[in-house]
Amino acid sequence: MQIKIQPMGPYQTNCYIATTNDMDFIIDPGVNATSWVMKNCKNPVAILNTHGHFDHVWSNAELQKKLGIPLYTPRQDAFILKKDPFNQGTPPSIPDFEVKEDSTLEIKGVKIKFHHFPGHTPGCSVIEIGQSWFSGDFLFSGSIGRWDFPYSSGKDMLSSLHKVSKMSGDFKIYPGHGGHSTLKAELKNIPYWITQVKRTI
Repeated sequence: MQIKIQPMGPYQTNCYIATTNDMDFIIDPGVNATSWVMKNCKNPVAILNTHGHFDHVWSNAELQKKLGIPLYTPRQDAFILKKDPFNQGTPPSIPDFEVKEDSTLEIKGVKIKFHHFPGHTPGCSVIEIGQSWFSGDFLFSGSIGRWDFPYSSGKDMLSSLHKVSKMSGDFKIYPGHGGHSTLKAELKNIPYWITQVKRTI
């Protein structure tokens, strides 16, 4: 699989194009992502959201219209896309598919797993394609997503950290912000973050 990365917008949110079997999957098209995506996609087949925050979904609707491809979003975050509850001025978008928790999909013959890790948002998910994890704002290199926003939950984040601590595999992690990592590397940090989250709930 080939992966193109471009940080977008004021928070430098990573937009990804994951190409496998000559098909392009667009992951988290944030602020002003459309031009870059259009220039770098030859055969786009789907838009995938890790969660609903504005800096990850800003260009959803524009790309849906221009490319004529479906949008897949974790179902518990669909309301964020539709109603802009933080009043960021985010262009509203409507998922073609609201993905259920911990679902495995097959899109054009490609298996895609949405691992549900709520806490940062109700629907926050890691998208697994092959040996790659697109972790959105759940796991970063050396850190985790915030759990103090509206609709965030420290209790859910704690459960998600315990859940991921029991997982394994030779996965490369591509987060929503910053550089890449590996699941093996980040698992070493999970006990620390469990302690930090516990202090806040």
